[in-house]
Amino acid sequence: MDGLVAAARATGVADERVLAAIAAVPRADFVPPEYAGQADADTPIPIPHQQVTTQPSLVARMVEALALAGDERVLEIGTGYGWQTALLARLAREVFSVERFAELAETARAALAERANVVVLVGDGSEGLADHAPFDAIVVAAAYPSVPAPLVQQLVEGGRLVQPLGPGGDEDVVLFEKRRQVLQQVRTISGAHFVRLHGRHGFA
Repeated sequence: MDGLVAAARATGVADERVLAAIAAVPRADFVPPEYAGQADADTPIPIPHQQVTTQPSLVARMVEALALAGDERVLEIGTGYGWQTALLARLAREVFSVERFAELAETARAALAERANVVVLVGDGSEGLADHAPFDAIVVAAAYPSVPAPLVQQLVEGGRLVQPLGPGGDEDVVLFEKRRQVLQQVRTISGAHFVRLHGRHGFA
């Protein structure tokens, strides 16, 4: 884990709460067992359904961009095996995470079982979670050329949203803030290679 903290620092992450969360959450608990030996390397790891985990240093940059203070309600789109979810759970009051694949959601729930402030649901991430909205922050771990309208609607005024913008496989991870009911781009966090966001407001 020291290696992941160092990797996050090397990419410019300075939020000590984020770095402490990375140090406290063993990534090996959130990858397939056969990849546990690679969990402390700053690289993506394959998981079922042709998905991959996000590179840890990029997770750190995306989470830091949300500027969480500890009392937020956060929506995560794309649970995967739940490592980013676990970090968010240490940094926010409540975390709701939507996963497209039931098998991945079940695995993540098991790994996150001791975190009482996390709810993992199977569903269409592009639709968000209207029943649990509004959210103070939203992070999307899949790419689409624009932010789905339901996510904009479910974000509070002044809330932050991070999403990879692009076709999937070659995109920019962008930080947005909702101002006067409109999502405004704040800055580009990084270039990246994400899987596609599928759903009613995403790719078919």
